[in-house]
Amino acid sequence: MLPPGSSGVNTRWSTSDVTSDVTSDGALITFMPTARNASTADNATTPEPTPPQTPNPSSDSGCSSNSNLNPDSDRSSNPTPDSDRSSNPRRYPERSSNPRPDRPASPFAGRRIRAALIGTGAIARGSHLPALARLAEEGETEIVAAVDIDADSVKRLCAEGGIPHPYTDLRRMLDEQRPDLVSICTPPTLHREQTVAALRAGAWVWCEKPPVPTLADFDAVEAEEGTDGGPYAAIVFQHRFGSGARHVGRLLAERALGRPLVAHCQTTWYRDAAYYAVPWRGRWQTEGGGPAMGHGIHQMDLLLDLLGPWSEVRAMAGRLVHDLETEDVSTALVRFENGALATIVNSVLSPDEVSRIRIDCERATVELTHLYGHSNDNWRITAAPDVPEEEAARWRDFGADVPSSHLEQLRELVASMRAGERPRSSGADGRTSLELITALYKSAFTDTTVLAGDIGPGDPYYTALHGGAPGWAPRVTEASAAARGEEVSA
Repeated sequence: MLPPGSSGVNTRWSTSDVTSDVTSDGALITFMPTARNASTADNATTPEPTPPQTPNPSSDSGCSSNSNLNPDSDRSSNPTPDSDRSSNPRRYPERSSNPRPDRPASPFAGRRIRAALIGTGAIARGSHLPALARLAEEGETEIVAAVDIDADSVKRLCAEGGIPHPYTDLRRMLDEQRPDLVSICTPPTLHREQTVAALRAGAWVWCEKPPVPTLADFDAVEAEEGTDGGPYAAIVFQHRFGSGARHVGRLLAERALGRPLVAHCQTTWYRDAAYYAVPWRGRWQTEGGGPAMGHGIHQMDLLLDLLGPWSEVRAMAGRLVHDLETEDVSTALVRFENGALATIVNSVLSPDEVSRIRIDCERATVELTHLYGHSNDNWRITAAPDVPEEEAARWRDFGADVPSSHLEQLRELVASMRAGERPRSSGADGRTSLELITALYKSAFTDTTVLAGDIGPGDPYYTALHGGAPGWAPRVTEASAAARGEEVSA
């Protein structure tokens, strides 16, 4: 059956057609389909079957096909045990098959986890559906429903994917199907309302990045999460997952390579005028931010996952080519709590596209070079001259190759659900990259150094990444072309 209508949970959206609706605060949101000839990995990643180094033009944000969310719940339930999280073993916990003895048996014990897809665009079809389907083959999940206001699109997806229940109304689907897990693949401005609706219905959430447009939105989602045992909302940060990131993370956590000293994080991609001709792109309200938010967030999140908490940031941002509300390039200097210093570059102006992380430690340099996803071969470890070759060889042994992917993150999320544990990339762990990005914008637009924890209620950047800054806040009466060539530096 295909239930008609909409119930007002901000369900009036489509990932495959031009769509407008009014949100709960009365704002009109309009989304357009993805320009299929534009490069398409910004808010998405390579679909699971695709080799990690091969970009997939159809997997870019369809209507922001890839939009992630990170609800950070009760931070007190996920404390950082040490001031230096680079030695924090919780990054790679050994999961127990049994939940804590004082916790009731898992509601998912002895059965498949019922999953539903929200949004039927490129990222849903190319990454979320294949990951859920693979776990269904392994007896872990069953996909019970999909939702999109485009009735034809959701019918096609369900027919192709063997999904029994197509819906055009999110609340009705939640009420009738009662899914355990909801996979959100819609534009970022819808993530807050849809995540909250799912959490209130008792479902765990796996939401595409960017998680939500602001820290205020993130904290509002966090307040809706369960306090012990879920439901929780996790953000899709699949670059953290896979054998390469796991191996390097353990080497850093164990200090096998010595103290981390210097790092570089680079997301330098190329997007032309045709890409930004899609009306919602390059706008604060609909895309959330520029390349720092929509493109570089994956590499910045991986850097934070490897190095631990940051302490201060000093940044620059500019509009050097494109006529946008947001920036098209940004750079930053970041100090970490462990003393390491890092540079960050995010650009959509770079014909030679690359994603790169480099970490120089006392005893070795670790470097990751890829584009939209990585495998073991994308990592390189160069030992210092005095390191014994036998030890360096052990560092370079990554084991079986498990590429970064939605599937690997989903495996761990399902394990967390069954154990009744908060998953990685949720709560404080999921909030950290959004906080760094927010601080990067504030530093660039105010010409100040921003400290971790500085931005909270009452700060204009808490509720808008542009902070109302002159020359950067959305212009109502002035032609946006007047902003071309403007630059803010710290």
